Amino acid sequence: MAREVVSVTDAMRTMPSSRAFTDAPIDDATLYRVLDPARFAPSGGNRQPWSVLVVRDASLRNQIAELAQQGWNEYAAYIRDGLVPFGGDEHGRWPGPRVDLDAAAATHSPNSLIDGIVSAPALLIILADLTKLAVLDAGLDRQSIVGGGSVYPFAHNIMLAARSEGLGGVMTTFLCRREAQVRSLLGFPEHIGIASMIALGEPVEAITRLKRRSVEEFTQIDRWGGEPFTV
Repeated sequence: MAREVVSVTDAMRTMPSSRAFTDAPIDDATLYRVLDPARFAPSGGNRQPWSVLVVRDASLRNQIAELAQQGWNEYAAYIRDGLVPFGGDEHGRWPGPRVDLDAAAATHSPNSLIDGIVSAPALLIILADLTKLAVLDAGLDRQSIVGGGSVYPFAHNIMLAARSEGLGGVMTTFLCRREAQVRSLLGFPEHIGIASMIALGEPVEAITRLKRRSVEEFTQIDRWGGEPFTV
């Protein structure tokens, strides 16, 4: 059955985090069509710091799933304690771990996404060359966010392009918690870091329009606390 092709705008409005996929494969031509337009994402200085590992080997997928599960276990421990996982303190600064990470990693927390990594029709590891990231907020007294601006637009483009092909997907960062082990497993050098992991496939659940905050809820004119932008 041919997949529905959707516009970019519709893709933005109907792109949930799809965690379960059918057995329908993604052929190489389709995956290439997903990756090809994604490369036109912006990046600082147009350095295009990204690389993509397309993981096909079943043994590698199993090991990646085990490592991602440990990262998810830590994430889930924060959620159980009512905390933003690895979030900043009231000033936006990194306070250090706020849960027992060793205990958290050893406490299994079910996650259908992790279970589906092994069988996802396409599994991508998005990497970034750390020597090419323009991190203009380096050294500020808060958690850094700017460097991601040179790689996450590319990752999001992958998601949009996949949706435009009638596919679903989910992007996660759990694997970053085990970067050293993944580096050893997949062989990338020390100046390369994990940005995210993306699973793609034909979603089991029907795609529906998403609900998000309205423009008026996240815009302010001229200064913090100003009037919302509206029409």
